[in-house]
Amino acid sequence: MATTADGEATSSKYRVEALAKGLGLLTLFSEARQSLKLKEICELSGLPMPTAFRLLATLQEAGYVERLVDDSYRPGLQVLTLGHAALRSLDLLQCAEEPIRALAESTAETVNLAVLSGDRVLYVARRRNTDLVTANISVGSTLPAVLSSLGKVLLADLDDDAVTSLLGPTNFALAGGPNAITSSKQLLVQLREVRRAGFATQDEELARGLRSVAAPVRGSSSRTVAAVNIAVNAADYTLEELLRRHKDSVLATADEISLRLGRP
Repeated sequence: MATTADGEATSSKYRVEALAKGLGLLTLFSEARQSLKLKEICELSGLPMPTAFRLLATLQEAGYVERLVDDSYRPGLQVLTLGHAALRSLDLLQCAEEPIRALAESTAETVNLAVLSGDRVLYVARRRNTDLVTANISVGSTLPAVLSSLGKVLLADLDDDAVTSLLGPTNFALAGGPNAITSSKQLLVQLREVRRAGFATQDEELARGLRSVAAPVRGSSSRTVAAVNIAVNAADYTLEELLRRHKDSVLATADEISLRLGRP
């Protein structure tokens, strides 16, 4: 049984052998070995030729390897996309770590950082300071974008046509709080206000008893690359109190992260 970096045990029953072998093939390429023949791949990996060929065919179909005219293979553009995405995420987290920590400490409230992943928001950083309704949220969790202040900020960077293309009726039939958005028309009205105001709110839309205010984090192109919010218990704040006490701090934190990311 293997262990993780922090000492927690992991069971081999969760290992997908074919996936591990496929990823292993990608690691064979390097600066010195930019392309490889099937025979070379088999020799380096120790895999039988039929197995290696099937794995390479799967990787090729998904865009992770390319087959050249001489029947050799090299990494495909999809690998480069993954690498750039990882670097961007790392850069974002490095730039956001200190501002998020400072915001959480100064407000004694929960602070989240998220990016858009399809029609959901993906939490990439979280400082939880209070016993919130959504206590099960952690880094790596996803939630419907239409129900969250983070999601509305991220969707507001798209035009109305892109939002409509991204979302369908099922996005508005989700279990949420008592004030959950129920139609594309209602959402588009809110997004226009978000673009005008520069921030978004969530007033018991995601869950009963939860309110939040979010602001956009912009990258070097001035496009929104992430969103940061403060989430609070509705029992402790009216929406007006939340905005009066914390909106400017959230905006300032988002602005600081944006400047660190190179926003003009």
